Amino acid sequence: MTSLSVRLQHYIAARRSLGFDLSSYERVLRRFAEFADGEGADHITVELFLRWKKHYGSANNNTWAMRLSMVRVFARWLQGTDPRTEVPPHGLIRGKPRRARPFIYTDGQIANIVTEAARLPSSYGLRGWTCSTLFGLIAVTGLRVSEALGLDDEDVDLDQAVLNVRRGKNRKCRTVPVSESTAQRLAAYRAERKRILGSGETAFFLFESGTRPTDYGARYNFAQVCQRIGLRERQAFRRHGRGPRIHDLRHTFAVRTIMDWYRRGLDPDREMLKLSTYLGHSRPELTYWYIEASPELLQLACERAERNFSGREAQ
Repeated sequence: MTSLSVRLQHYIAARRSLGFDLSSYERVLRRFAEFADGEGADHITVELFLRWKKHYGSANNNTWAMRLSMVRVFARWLQGTDPRTEVPPHGLIRGKPRRARPFIYTDGQIANIVTEAARLPSSYGLRGWTCSTLFGLIAVTGLRVSEALGLDDEDVDLDQAVLNVRRGKNRKCRTVPVSESTAQRLAAYRAERKRILGSGETAFFLFESGTRPTDYGARYNFAQVCQRIGLRERQAFRRHGRGPRIHDLRHTFAVRTIMDWYRRGLDPDREMLKLSTYLGHSRPELTYWYIEASPELLQLACERAERNFSGREAQ
């Protein structure tokens, strides 16, 4: 009998070989597989999932609906080789997915995050270099966390000052230009990384172990930094706690860019497609969400709409 934990390892390896980033999925599915192993179950059933939920049922329905979707994909993969597998129905748990209102960082808060991240302790100091450069890069480019972590060394072209994002959402690729100051910071990080680890590394961002940081590792270090500077309450047992997220650096970049258009009198409809492409959004309407997500930005949009309406009436 092959345990679900072993079969999960095969599943994760297969998905990663196709280029999928499964950092968050893996954590959830490992807990499910460990529970199944403890129950003596070697295949997925609806009843097994419900027992898992009952045993770890403190989260809300939205969280469990997300976990259900992860288990469903794993179950569909297993069903190809094990007909005993039951794929839990989609509506087994009904959640109401909604996008959280973004936290918009001030310049001072971003500076504090980058500065404090550089102080994170490690044997040779690479953890601090990696985290401060990673957080800073996301703040000034709006990259997704997975996209920044997925950069290989060859993807960072500092002669042309561009990043070749090959591990974008939905496996889409794009080129992201960076400023001269950002290119200089990336060059300094690359030089320090090579000094500590030597040449021949594939990933751009690395820890001292020589491994690429995971999504979980990035979020853990970000939470630790935010606790140190007071953006999150300090937690026992190195827990993350609640508060501003690393993904909010991307939100901040988008909101500030759009606010700058309004203040400079640019046409948001013309500029939105550019930003949508830059951020790697599949549809421009996903970028328009930032206008209603930020009260200050929504106010600027309303004021502009009122001026345009008043101008038409005057004619």
